[in-house]
Amino acid sequence: MSVRPFDAEALRGEFPGLAQQVMDQDLVYLDSAASAQQPQRVIDAVGGYMTRDHANVHRGVHTLSRRATEAYEGARATAATFLGAAAPSEVVFTRGTTEAINLVAQTWALENLEPEDAILVTELEHHSNLVPWQMVAQRTGAELRVVPIDDRGVLDQDVYEALLNPLVKLVAVGHVSNVFGTVNPIGEMIEKAHRVGAKVLVDGAQGAVHGTVDVGDLGCDFYTLSGHKLYGPTGIGVLWARAELLEEMPPWHGGGEMIREVSFDGTTYADPPARFEAGTPNISGAVGLAAAMDWMEGWGREEMARHESDLLEYGVERLAEIDGLRFVGTAPDRAAILSFVVDGCHAQDVGTLLDRH
Repeated sequence: MSVRPFDAEALRGEFPGLAQQVMDQDLVYLDSAASAQQPQRVIDAVGGYMTRDHANVHRGVHTLSRRATEAYEGARATAATFLGAAAPSEVVFTRGTTEAINLVAQTWALENLEPEDAILVTELEHHSNLVPWQMVAQRTGAELRVVPIDDRGVLDQDVYEALLNPLVKLVAVGHVSNVFGTVNPIGEMIEKAHRVGAKVLVDGAQGAVHGTVDVGDLGCDFYTLSGHKLYGPTGIGVLWARAELLEEMPPWHGGGEMIREVSFDGTTYADPPARFEAGTPNISGAVGLAAAMDWMEGWGREEMARHESDLLEYGVERLAEIDGLRFVGTAPDRAAILSFVVDGCHAQDVGTLLDRH
């Protein structure tokens, strides 16, 4: 795919949501870490599917069902390419990062963890990459170990290595912190975890949008992402997992699409990824996610990352000029996420004032 010369103003113009005023001010949207706006290309892709091609997938021989199936499976192939996966069959569509992590927790983890085992998480984790492991620990009796952070929001790698031993069966770690913007040394952490036989799940909700991701190069076992962080629709996401792990994992949800044969005497299950996609999927969401991924590739993910780095440097420089403002998280390697507090001001008041300006 050819990459266009990077032009921030032209890129901004592709977002119809930004072409409006709020409180009589031109909208400046700074909440993309929570949910990004969607470019027109994504909106058109979803609208085009809903207008012309909407039907159920994999179940009909008529034209619209065939088109819908081609679009849905085409989206899977796009996601596989975006992540550097070995094959589209390693991509499972979910409602987002949260569901993807819960899927692994309720299948692979419950099948493989025993009371003497341990799960390693970090103090940087989003609730989505903490609560599912607390639930698994409660059900299996496994120990939950936590890697601390320092005052900069950087993981203590010495403690990480000290906590790793053959009892650790899973390391669950965020690629990029959604609060501090800290970019974790994922490759090194994965290598160390594999030395003791642990599997590694990476929460890529922020990592997938702030740079290029190649799961083969990273060496992780599971990688998750959410569409709405990637300029795509809500309610769609991806679990990537190694093919051999997906083959071993039992179904999570039961129903249509995830079966091979069904009778009142028993049921056999489909091969991955269908085994984990029970019921009618979010077809329009998958179409929109693929469009968002193609859109990002068209602008160049490395170019986007460079521009974000420039914005981060500028933002830090200007915000540091404000008396009483203190940054929360100052990792030397971080993505374009800025958290701060202002002396004497409640965070809700600061947010309200910013909204008015």
